Amino acid sequence: MKRKIITTADGSKTIQIEEWNEQYHSVHGAIKEANHVYIKNGLLFCFEESDDNNISILEMGFGTGLNTFLTLLEAEKRKLNINYIGIEAYPVLKEEIEVLNYVELISPKHKNQFQRLHDSTWDKTIQISEFFKLKKEQKLFNDINYIKAFDVVYFDAFGPRVQPELWTEEIFKLMYTALKPNGILVTYSVKGTVKRALRSVGFEVKRLEGPPNKRHMLRAIKR
Repeated sequence: MKRKIITTADGSKTIQIEEWNEQYHSVHGAIKEANHVYIKNGLLFCFEESDDNNISILEMGFGTGLNTFLTLLEAEKRKLNINYIGIEAYPVLKEEIEVLNYVELISPKHKNQFQRLHDSTWDKTIQISEFFKLKKEQKLFNDINYIKAFDVVYFDAFGPRVQPELWTEEIFKLMYTALKPNGILVTYSVKGTVKRALRSVGFEVKRLEGPPNKRHMLRAIKR
């Protein structure tokens, strides 16, 4: 499928799949969306609730590495020990990564770390920094088989409009199993079918204020 680089409302770039009219990040601001959904309401909510510096994160949809990069920066800022697994079936091309401007807009001094996120070998655990350990796994979502391994799931798949098969009870059951008790899943989608699928596998679902130009997002807790 044809892809192109576009600039979102906050000046940050993302990748658009033209045939789907779908982007890797919000056109209303890639960085703002990632910070609001995954950092503020995912990572930091988990940290504040547990006050534990050791946090394990599963990202469903590694994509451009934006969520991963922001998490790494937060880990260094707060001295959190992050163990991060990023799942991606179809890795972004190197030439696409090279034209993204996340480092320039967020933290130029961390250019080497951002590069290491993408250069690191797939299916191998790499110590990116003192506080951040990464393993990228190239696999389909339904091949996940973790059991009570994570504090947080960043669920950042392409939307249910274009890939409904990634937003089903079957997939969310795998997420529920992968989370520790009281673990959380955060996502940008608030579609009714998504909420029902999450609740059907046991999640307690809460609708929260959304990122720019989006009214709501979801946080689901495994009780």
